[in-house]
Amino acid sequence: MGSLHQFLFKPLVKTSRSRLIVWLCLSLTLAAICPIVALEKAFGGEFVMQDDARQHVFWMSRFVDPELFPGDAVADYFQSVAPWGYASVYRLFAAIGISPVLLHKLLPIGLALITTAYAFGLCLEILPIPFAAFLGTAFLNQNLWMRDDIISATPVAFVFPLFLGFLYYLVKRRLIPCLGAIALQGLFYPQCVFIYSFILLLRLVHWQGFRPRLSSDRQDYWFAGAGLGVAFLVMLPYALKTSAFGPVISAAEARSLFTFSEDGWSEFFVESPQRFWLCGKRSGMFPLEWCTANFDFTTFSRDTFEVTPLRAFFLPQIWLTLALPVFLKLSERFPLTQQITHHIRILPQTLIASVTLFFVAHALVFKLHLPNRYTEHSLRIVVGLAAGLALAILLDKLLRLGTRSTLSSQPPGFQLGATILLLVFLIGYPAFLRFENAAFPVVQYTNGRHPDLYQFLAAQPKDSLIASIDREVNNLPSFTQRSILTGTDGFILPYHLGYYQEMSQRMTDLIAAQYSLDLNEVKQFIQQYGVDFWLLEQSAFTPRHIGENSVFQEYAPASRGIRRQLRQSEEPPALARVQDSCTTFQNDQFIVLEAACILNQ
Repeated sequence: MGSLHQFLFKPLVKTSRSRLIVWLCLSLTLAAICPIVALEKAFGGEFVMQDDARQHVFWMSRFVDPELFPGDAVADYFQSVAPWGYASVYRLFAAIGISPVLLHKLLPIGLALITTAYAFGLCLEILPIPFAAFLGTAFLNQNLWMRDDIISATPVAFVFPLFLGFLYYLVKRRLIPCLGAIALQGLFYPQCVFIYSFILLLRLVHWQGFRPRLSSDRQDYWFAGAGLGVAFLVMLPYALKTSAFGPVISAAEARSLFTFSEDGWSEFFVESPQRFWLCGKRSGMFPLEWCTANFDFTTFSRDTFEVTPLRAFFLPQIWLTLALPVFLKLSERFPLTQQITHHIRILPQTLIASVTLFFVAHALVFKLHLPNRYTEHSLRIVVGLAAGLALAILLDKLLRLGTRSTLSSQPPGFQLGATILLLVFLIGYPAFLRFENAAFPVVQYTNGRHPDLYQFLAAQPKDSLIASIDREVNNLPSFTQRSILTGTDGFILPYHLGYYQEMSQRMTDLIAAQYSLDLNEVKQFIQQYGVDFWLLEQSAFTPRHIGENSVFQEYAPASRGIRRQLRQSEEPPALARVQDSCTTFQNDQFIVLEAACILNQ
């Protein structure tokens, strides 16, 4: 037992460089497993795209071919909200021949490895035990792959390497790299710059028990002054920028929209205070996956999955994080705590800054974007690292006790095997968890199920415009590189009024035209928006389709009476009457009508 304890808990100062590299490589190897699993899915077919990337990456095909998406309001909007640094990475790789679609599948493994390397270094600064750093990175990677942030390769994917880089350089007192992390964060995911600024201010205050006092270390003031200066400069363009798509929506305006209600796609205002403050996907303090985690081997649907903060206690890292302050308080009983450095204060400082800004964002709702964005990422980091430290302290205590108990009489293989089994369980248990409708690791890749449809539309002129109210329309910009009149769900983001009102009006007009009995109204719609193709489900003109398509719930006023019309009217909608003569493509699920043909009817 003593030799095992010595192997696992040898201090950094007594650890050879080669052994340190072994622990780092083990951490990186563990971090690479999930993105490698994801790569298999990413390249498992010709038409595969990560869910969030369908909105945030498709328009970047313009970097490869500037003629794509001409005059496309959807593409223009997502290009306008893309942070400069994020777009520049894709532009740079496109210039050397790596397409945005390919890059978004390759980036996650690099981001995961950089994140892990910084986390390993930060853990060593807090507790200079390489094994403890390994445990911290293991729990961190669990937290990261319970959600599809890194795998999306969207701006949020860059939060983790930059956030951990900032924390690492801050505790190492490396000013220039620390300022660089602040600047880069502003160029990729600016909300976190507010958290960085608050952390810098908190480091000016030291605590003696419950008594605060200002720091006497001049370096703290240099870091705070320089960091706040860089933060101001990098955030100034955002403050001065005016969007061509209108102002940010206000709380009063949002409350009047279905999309922000409990049943809407952009759910924010929910009746349950517990869900609103703790588990709301956009309003709650906790990462949503903590509120949906469940040990179960059955398949769940979104409608039946319970969302509650109590589900967070399915996660061992939550228990370990809560135990860490207890271990620190009882330092005489847990000897490893005596090796923890003063750098551990970076964890509560990060937590305090994040939670404070969470409430500030609620007070200024939507002006600082979504409140959840100020806690969900930092909580994953803090809890992951804290759990690793706590487990190291606990294992150290158990192994010390083992040398003085009957366990010491057991053969060394038994002791080693028991330790390995415990670690395998704690590292591998997420494989038995489900989060909402996803299993670990959560990747949320969308597999295009209609390659013949995509190939047909991709062969049409580059300035073609496709109209559809079916959710398949969300795949078309990525899989066909052709423009859509409007999408559903995440394509109609409601945070800028000008864009949301335009897209909502398009959808309202589209629903009305698709089910109009008057062919002239259909023709007027086509001419108004310049539609070239109309994508319909085979069952589009049946009452069952109206009940199954969530668009009709989201746009209830526009679709009111359509189901009754389909049941009672002897005359079918105008599009149904021209369907046979104007169909230019069809498969077992979809029909594509040519708009020019409709105009000639």
